[in-house]
Parts: sequence; structure tokens; C-alpha cells
Amino acid sequence: MTIKSDHVLDARGLACPMPIVKTKKEIDRLTPGAVLEIQATDKGSLADMKGWAKNTGHDYLGTKEEGDVLIHYIRKANPDEVKEDSPYEPEVSNEQLEAELKANKTFTLVDVREPAEYAFTRIPKAVSIPLGELENRTGELNKEEQIYVVCRTGNRSGMAAGLLKEAGFEKVTNVKPGMSGWSGDTESDQ
Repeated sequence: MTIKSDHVLDARGLACPMPIVKTKKEIDRLTPGAVLEIQATDKGSLADMKGWAKNTGHDYLGTKEEGDVLIHYIRKANPDEVKEDSPYEPEVSNEQLEAELKANKTFTLVDVREPAEYAFTRIPKAVSIPLGELENRTGELNKEEQIYVVCRTGNRSGMAAGLLKEAGFEKVTNVKPGMSGWSGDTESDQ
């Protein structure tokens, strides 16, 4: 599995708490939405990275192993993503989307998260069109079909739904809370 990251941090050979200390310094330098790849050999870093990301609001994407190196991926949170108010209506809950999937209804599910987020876990049949690319890729979508838009929390997908509406798409629905609360089937590139 190849995952695109925006920056690589070499924390190999460092023991706890140094991988987290270095990760915090590096992530502070990144722009919101950027993906940081952390290479570590400390086996404890697996639990440390997950816990640190959760406590700081950043998005822990996953970890892969290459030999004795743990490669962690963390996406820097955007302050706008922590808001509870959705910027777009209409919206459906995760449970409502899951019911639509189980009923085999015809629609397009657009995942607007970054490619690394999508690679680690996604809803089956979701199409990856990152929010930053959506405006230039609307031609890939059918204006006559129902479109559900999903992200991690419902905020990026809300912005994407609004963008699609402005581009003339009438049947667009935001999924909230999105992948942060998804308990249905998932797949990954692993």
C-alpha cells in the first residue's frame, strides 16, 4: 500500500516520549489537512500515536509495518472541523446512509477526505474526490443521480455539498457525523 504524505518525520531509534515530542513539533509546522508520516522503531509508539492524536484532535489515519519500522500517519486537524454545526443542509445520519446502502439504492457516495484517509478506511463503493479537487472534478459526477458526501466529521463534506449545489447538482446530501462515527462496513487498501 502506498500512502501519500505531505511530510516525513524520522523518529527511528528514539524511545518514548521522543517520537511524540518530535511529532508534536512537526505537526505544528504543517498546514491544516496535511498528512504527516512518522517512521518509528519504538513498539510503544503505536498506542502513543493513537492516544496523542485523539487527545489533540488530530486524525490518526493508521499504521503500517515495514520490517521493524512502524509507519504512522496523522492528519493535522483543521480548526473548522471541530465545529458541531454543519455548513450544509440537507444531511443524513450515518445510520440513514447505512440503511440506503443495505437497501441497494442507486446513488453515488463521494468521500472528500484526503487520499491517505481514504486509503486506510472507507465505506465500500465510495468514490474518492478530495475536497480540494472537487471543483475541477464535478464532471465525473451525474447531476441526475442522488449524491451523498462524506468526510471525517461532516464539515468538509458539508462544504463539498454546498460546492456541488452551486455547480448545479440538485440531489446532494451531507452525511454527518461521517467516518469519525461510522460503524458500518469498511474497506481499505491494506
